[in-house]
Amino acid sequence: MLSLLKRYRTLLIVGALLLYPFGSFLTTGRRGREPNVLDRAVIGLTAPLQRGLVGLIDGVKAMVFGYLDLREVRQENEQLRAENLQLRASVQALGEARVENDRLRGLLGYSESSPGPDIAARVIGVNPVSKLLSVRINRGESDGVFRGMSVVTPDGIVGQVVRTTGGWADVALVTDAQSRVGVRVQRSRSRGTAAGAGKGPLQLENMLRTEDIQEGDLIITSGTDGVYPPGLVVGTVTHLEKTEHGMFLGGDIVPAVDTTRLEEVLVRGNAFGSMAQSQQEGGTR
Repeated sequence: MLSLLKRYRTLLIVGALLLYPFGSFLTTGRRGREPNVLDRAVIGLTAPLQRGLVGLIDGVKAMVFGYLDLREVRQENEQLRAENLQLRASVQALGEARVENDRLRGLLGYSESSPGPDIAARVIGVNPVSKLLSVRINRGESDGVFRGMSVVTPDGIVGQVVRTTGGWADVALVTDAQSRVGVRVQRSRSRGTAAGAGKGPLQLENMLRTEDIQEGDLIITSGTDGVYPPGLVVGTVTHLEKTEHGMFLGGDIVPAVDTTRLEEVLVRGNAFGSMAQSQQEGGTR
Protein backbone atom coordinates (compact mmCIF):
# COMPACT_ATOMS: atom_id res chain seq x y z
CA MET A 1 0.00 0.00 0.00
CA LEU A 2 2.79 2.43 0.91
CA SER A 3 4.53 1.68 -2.38
CA LEU A 4 1.33 2.49 -4.31
CA LEU A 5 0.92 5.73 -2.40
CA LYS A 6 4.49 6.72 -3.16
CA ARG A 7 4.13 5.82 -6.83
CA TYR A 8 0.90 7.81 -7.33
CA ARG A 9 1.58 10.49 -4.76
CA THR A 10 1.68 13.36 -7.22
CA LEU A 11 -1.47 12.22 -8.98
CA LEU A 12 -3.34 11.89 -5.68
CA ILE A 13 -2.28 15.35 -4.55
CA VAL A 14 -3.38 16.94 -7.83
CA GLY A 15 -6.66 15.02 -7.70
CA ALA A 16 -7.31 16.15 -4.14
CA LEU A 17 -6.57 19.76 -5.06
CA LEU A 18 -8.99 19.54 -8.00
CA LEU A 19 -11.71 17.73 -6.06
CA TYR A 20 -11.61 20.09 -3.07
CA PRO A 21 -13.08 23.15 -4.86
CA PHE A 22 -15.71 20.95 -6.45
CA GLY A 23 -16.72 19.41 -3.15
CA SER A 24 -16.66 22.78 -1.49
CA PHE A 25 -18.95 24.13 -4.17
CA LEU A 26 -21.39 21.26 -3.74
CA THR A 27 -21.60 21.72 0.03
CA THR A 28 -21.69 25.49 0.23
CA GLY A 29 -22.60 26.60 -3.27
CA ARG A 30 -26.20 27.33 -2.35
CA ARG A 31 -25.22 29.56 0.58
CA GLY A 32 -22.76 31.51 -1.57
CA ARG A 33 -20.21 32.02 1.20
CA GLU A 34 -17.00 33.93 0.69
CA PRO A 35 -13.96 31.70 -0.01
CA ASN A 36 -11.68 31.28 2.97
CA VAL A 37 -7.92 31.25 3.00
CA LEU A 38 -7.71 27.54 2.17
CA ASP A 39 -10.12 27.97 -0.67
CA ARG A 40 -8.09 30.82 -2.09
CA ALA A 41 -4.87 28.83 -1.73
CA VAL A 42 -6.32 25.78 -3.50
CA ILE A 43 -7.80 27.94 -6.27
CA GLY A 44 -4.50 29.71 -6.69
CA LEU A 45 -2.65 26.43 -6.94
CA THR A 46 -5.10 24.71 -9.27
CA ALA A 47 -5.91 27.66 -11.56
CA PRO A 48 -2.73 27.37 -13.66
CA LEU A 49 -3.25 23.63 -13.94
CA GLN A 50 -6.85 24.12 -14.98
CA ARG A 51 -5.85 26.73 -17.54
CA GLY A 52 -3.18 24.38 -18.84
CA LEU A 53 -5.63 21.51 -19.10
CA VAL A 54 -8.21 23.71 -20.81
CA GLY A 55 -5.54 25.03 -23.19
CA LEU A 56 -4.34 21.49 -23.89
CA ILE A 57 -7.87 20.29 -24.57
CA ASP A 58 -8.56 23.31 -26.82
CA GLY A 59 -5.25 22.72 -28.63
CA VAL A 60 -5.99 19.05 -29.18
CA LYS A 61 -9.50 19.89 -30.36
CA ALA A 62 -8.20 22.57 -32.71
CA MET A 63 -5.56 20.19 -34.01
CA VAL A 64 -8.11 17.44 -34.61
CA PHE A 65 -10.55 19.76 -36.38
CA GLY A 66 -7.68 21.35 -38.30
CA TYR A 67 -6.54 17.93 -39.46
CA LEU A 68 -10.07 17.02 -40.52
CA ASP A 69 -10.45 20.33 -42.36
CA LEU A 70 -7.03 19.93 -43.97
CA ARG A 71 -7.86 16.37 -45.01
CA GLU A 72 -11.12 17.55 -46.54
CA VAL A 73 -9.35 20.38 -48.35
CA ARG A 74 -6.68 17.98 -49.60
CA GLN A 75 -9.34 15.60 -50.93
CA GLU A 76 -11.13 18.50 -52.57
CA ASN A 77 -7.88 19.71 -54.12
CA GLU A 78 -7.15 16.24 -55.48
CA GLN A 79 -10.64 16.06 -56.95
CA LEU A 80 -10.26 19.53 -58.49
CA ARG A 81 -6.84 18.58 -59.86
CA ALA A 82 -8.27 15.45 -61.49
CA GLU A 83 -11.17 17.43 -62.95
CA ASN A 84 -8.70 20.04 -64.23
CA LEU A 85 -6.65 17.36 -65.97
CA GLN A 86 -9.78 15.91 -67.56
CA LEU A 87 -10.89 19.35 -68.73
CA ARG A 88 -7.44 20.12 -70.17
CA ALA A 89 -7.42 16.79 -71.98
CA SER A 90 -10.89 17.50 -73.37
CA VAL A 91 -9.87 20.98 -74.49
CA GLN A 92 -6.74 19.60 -76.13
CA ALA A 93 -8.75 16.89 -77.89
CA LEU A 94 -11.29 19.47 -79.07
CA GLY A 95 -8.48 21.73 -80.28
CA GLU A 96 -6.85 18.89 -82.19
CA ALA A 97 -10.22 17.90 -83.67
CA ARG A 98 -10.83 21.50 -84.76
CA VAL A 99 -7.40 21.70 -86.40
CA GLU A 100 -7.97 18.36 -88.14
CA ASN A 101 -11.41 19.49 -89.32
CA ASP A 102 -9.87 22.65 -90.76
CA ARG A 103 -7.25 20.59 -92.61
CA LEU A 104 -9.84 18.15 -93.94
CA ARG A 105 -12.14 20.99 -94.96
CA GLY A 106 -9.30 22.61 -96.89
CA LEU A 107 -8.40 19.25 -98.42
CA LEU A 108 -12.02 18.68 -99.46
CA GLY A 109 -12.34 22.15 -100.95
CA TYR A 110 -9.12 21.68 -102.90
CA SER A 111 -10.24 18.27 -104.11
CA GLU A 112 -13.57 19.63 -105.31
CA SER A 113 -11.82 22.38 -107.27
CA SER A 114 -9.40 19.98 -109.01
CA PRO A 115 -10.21 18.83 -112.57
CA GLY A 116 -9.89 15.10 -111.89
CA PRO A 117 -10.96 12.71 -109.13
CA ASP A 118 -8.74 12.66 -106.05
CA ILE A 119 -8.34 9.98 -103.38
CA ALA A 120 -7.94 11.24 -99.83
CA ALA A 121 -5.44 9.31 -97.72
CA ARG A 122 -3.82 9.50 -94.29
CA VAL A 123 -0.11 9.12 -93.63
CA ILE A 124 0.38 6.03 -91.46
CA GLY A 125 4.15 5.53 -91.63
CA VAL A 126 7.50 7.10 -92.44
CA ASN A 127 10.39 5.30 -94.10
CA PRO A 128 13.47 5.84 -91.87
CA VAL A 129 15.93 4.74 -94.60
CA SER A 130 17.73 7.74 -96.11
CA LYS A 131 18.15 6.00 -99.50
CA LEU A 132 14.46 6.55 -100.21
CA LEU A 133 12.62 9.36 -98.48
CA SER A 134 9.04 8.11 -98.46
CA VAL A 135 5.86 7.88 -96.44
CA ARG A 136 3.18 5.20 -96.33
CA ILE A 137 -0.49 6.02 -96.82
CA ASN A 138 -3.61 4.00 -95.94
CA ARG A 139 -4.89 3.68 -99.50
CA GLY A 140 -3.86 1.07 -102.08
CA GLU A 141 -4.91 -0.75 -105.23
CA SER A 142 -8.31 -1.63 -103.76
CA ASP A 143 -8.94 2.12 -103.43
CA GLY A 144 -7.76 2.94 -106.95
CA VAL A 145 -4.19 3.96 -106.04
CA PHE A 146 -1.51 2.76 -108.48
CA ARG A 147 2.18 3.25 -109.06
CA GLY A 148 3.07 6.54 -110.74
CA MET A 149 0.18 8.60 -109.36
CA SER A 150 1.04 12.00 -107.96
CA VAL A 151 0.42 12.91 -104.32
CA VAL A 152 -0.41 16.49 -103.35
CA THR A 153 -1.89 18.74 -100.68
CA PRO A 154 -3.64 22.12 -101.02
CA ASP A 155 -0.23 23.74 -100.36
CA GLY A 156 1.62 21.93 -103.15
CA ILE A 157 3.15 18.69 -104.38
CA VAL A 158 4.29 15.90 -102.03
CA GLY A 159 5.65 13.10 -104.20
CA GLN A 160 4.56 10.13 -106.30
CA VAL A 161 3.41 6.58 -105.59
CA VAL A 162 6.27 4.10 -106.09
CA ARG A 163 4.82 0.93 -104.54
CA THR A 164 1.28 -0.19 -103.78
CA THR A 165 -0.66 -3.18 -102.48
CA GLY A 166 -4.30 -3.82 -101.75
CA GLY A 167 -4.55 -1.61 -98.66
CA TRP A 168 -1.58 0.77 -98.61
CA ALA A 169 0.98 2.53 -100.81
CA ASP A 170 4.46 4.04 -100.48
CA VAL A 171 5.01 7.59 -101.69
CA ALA A 172 8.49 8.81 -102.67
CA LEU A 173 8.78 12.39 -101.47
CA VAL A 174 9.71 15.25 -103.75
CA THR A 175 12.73 15.85 -101.51
CA ASP A 176 14.18 12.38 -102.25
CA ALA A 177 17.53 12.48 -104.04
CA GLN A 178 16.12 10.54 -107.00
CA SER A 179 13.15 12.86 -107.45
CA ARG A 180 12.94 15.04 -110.59
CA VAL A 181 10.03 17.37 -111.29
CA GLY A 182 9.43 19.39 -114.45
CA VAL A 183 8.81 22.98 -113.34
CA ARG A 184 8.38 26.47 -114.65
CA VAL A 185 8.53 29.98 -113.20
CA GLN A 186 4.95 31.15 -112.73
CA ARG A 187 5.80 34.78 -113.49
CA SER A 188 7.95 34.39 -116.63
CA ARG A 189 6.97 30.81 -117.67
CA SER A 190 10.65 29.84 -117.84
CA ARG A 191 11.11 26.09 -117.71
CA GLY A 192 13.53 23.93 -115.70
CA THR A 193 13.81 20.97 -113.33
CA ALA A 194 13.48 20.73 -109.54
CA ALA A 195 15.70 17.96 -108.16
CA GLY A 196 15.50 16.48 -104.66
CA ALA A 197 18.64 16.72 -102.55
CA GLY A 198 17.74 14.29 -99.76
CA LYS A 199 17.30 17.11 -97.28
CA GLY A 200 16.96 20.85 -97.34
CA PRO A 201 15.72 22.78 -100.38
CA LEU A 202 15.22 21.41 -103.86
CA GLN A 203 17.88 22.16 -106.47
CA LEU A 204 17.09 24.08 -109.63
CA GLU A 205 18.49 22.34 -112.72
CA ASN A 206 18.31 22.72 -116.52
CA MET A 207 17.44 26.41 -116.31
CA LEU A 208 19.23 28.42 -119.03
CA ARG A 209 21.29 31.38 -117.86
CA THR A 210 19.32 33.60 -120.21
CA GLU A 211 15.95 32.76 -118.63
CA ASP A 212 14.03 35.34 -116.61
CA ILE A 213 14.07 34.12 -112.99
CA GLN A 214 14.48 35.99 -109.72
CA GLU A 215 14.69 35.20 -106.05
CA GLY A 216 11.18 35.02 -104.59
CA ASP A 217 9.64 33.65 -107.79
CA LEU A 218 6.98 30.99 -107.33
CA ILE A 219 7.82 27.67 -108.99
CA ILE A 220 4.99 25.48 -110.31
CA THR A 221 4.81 22.15 -112.12
CA SER A 222 5.08 22.29 -115.90
CA GLY A 223 3.25 19.02 -116.56
CA THR A 224 6.04 17.75 -118.82
CA ASP A 225 7.30 14.93 -116.59
CA GLY A 226 4.24 12.68 -116.94
CA VAL A 227 3.73 12.62 -113.17
CA TYR A 228 2.35 15.92 -111.96
CA PRO A 229 -0.43 17.91 -113.65
CA PRO A 230 0.60 21.44 -114.67
CA GLY A 231 0.13 24.39 -112.37
CA LEU A 232 0.73 22.77 -108.95
CA VAL A 233 2.85 24.70 -106.50
CA VAL A 234 6.37 23.35 -105.98
CA GLY A 235 8.08 26.06 -103.92
CA THR A 236 9.80 29.42 -103.91
CA VAL A 237 13.22 30.41 -105.26
CA THR A 238 15.44 31.60 -102.41
CA HIS A 239 18.91 31.59 -103.93
CA LEU A 240 20.32 31.79 -107.46
CA GLU A 241 23.81 30.92 -108.65
CA LYS A 242 24.87 32.48 -111.94
CA THR A 243 28.35 31.52 -113.05
CA GLU A 244 30.37 33.33 -115.69
CA HIS A 245 30.61 30.24 -117.84
CA GLY A 246 28.18 27.47 -118.76
CA MET A 247 24.70 27.31 -120.21
CA PHE A 248 22.69 26.79 -117.02
CA LEU A 249 22.20 28.51 -113.70
CA GLY A 250 21.58 26.93 -110.31
CA GLY A 251 19.45 27.83 -107.35
CA ASP A 252 17.51 26.67 -104.30
CA ILE A 253 13.78 26.07 -104.15
CA VAL A 254 12.17 25.87 -100.72
CA PRO A 255 9.34 23.29 -101.00
CA ALA A 256 5.85 24.61 -100.40
CA VAL A 257 4.97 21.48 -98.40
CA ASP A 258 6.83 20.53 -95.24
CA THR A 259 7.07 16.79 -95.85
CA THR A 260 8.09 16.17 -92.22
CA ARG A 261 4.61 17.20 -91.00
CA LEU A 262 2.35 15.39 -93.42
CA GLU A 263 -0.89 13.96 -92.03
CA GLU A 264 -3.46 13.91 -94.86
CA VAL A 265 -2.79 13.93 -98.61
CA LEU A 266 -4.59 13.57 -101.93
CA VAL A 267 -3.64 10.99 -104.54
CA ARG A 268 -4.23 12.38 -107.99
CA GLY A 269 -4.41 10.40 -111.23
CA ASN A 270 -2.31 11.31 -114.27
CA ALA A 271 -1.35 9.87 -117.64
CA PHE A 272 1.42 7.68 -116.23
CA GLY A 273 -0.78 6.45 -113.38
CA SER A 274 -3.65 5.72 -115.75
CA MET A 275 -1.29 3.80 -118.03
CA ALA A 276 -0.01 1.71 -115.11
CA GLN A 277 -3.58 1.07 -114.01
CA SER A 278 -4.60 -0.04 -117.51
CA GLN A 279 -1.61 -2.37 -117.74
CA GLN A 280 -2.42 -3.95 -114.36
CA GLU A 281 -6.08 -4.36 -115.27
CA GLY A 282 -5.12 -5.88 -118.65
CA GLY A 283 -2.83 -8.35 -116.90
CA THR A 284 -5.60 -9.55 -114.63
CA ARG A 285 -8.02 -10.31 -117.48
